[in-house]
Amino acid sequence: MSDFIYLASQSPRRRQLLEQLGVRHELLLPEDGEDTESLEAVHPGEAPAAYVRRVTRLKLDAALARLARRGLPSAPVLCSDTTVALGRTIYGKPADAKDAARMLLELAGHTHRVLTAVAVQRGRTRREALSDSRVTFEAMTPSQIARYVASGESLGKAGAYAIQGAASAHIPHISGSYSGIMGLPMHETAQLLRGFGFKI
Repeated sequence: MSDFIYLASQSPRRRQLLEQLGVRHELLLPEDGEDTESLEAVHPGEAPAAYVRRVTRLKLDAALARLARRGLPSAPVLCSDTTVALGRTIYGKPADAKDAARMLLELAGHTHRVLTAVAVQRGRTRREALSDSRVTFEAMTPSQIARYVASGESLGKAGAYAIQGAASAHIPHISGSYSGIMGLPMHETAQLLRGFGFKI
């Protein structure tokens, strides 16, 4: 039984959500030169749920290899990945401001899915969960989209928006897990960690 976990994520939101759960964690981040972006490549015809599960598993495998290389003390390792999907179209992180504006233009006026997969492993035991939520955007004018993109909030976010930021002014309805939409579903994560002996 460990009293902490390794979080293999650079997301400050995931750190914040883990802190809300009261789980002590240490970051297990990639080394310089470690190619983590290639793990997020979408396979042709891949369904959004299958994609986000696969990417999370790959990230966890990479994190476990990192742990072994560094000879760090044993503890559960947690990985998570979030993707946005409209139908079978997967919206990852935008390449630049123009790409962010394109994504938001396509999402505006529609309800899309936000899928967040979580995986935790210690030793040979791996547990996984998937959070599936719905987010409805109101119709947005090109100038509203341009103002939001200019804020810089779009970059580094799946679907080019952050639910906890200014984008919420354009979201009349969500269904599912708010924390899952942020990037780490608290309910599912708590269940997984209880399986490793954490009292949450």
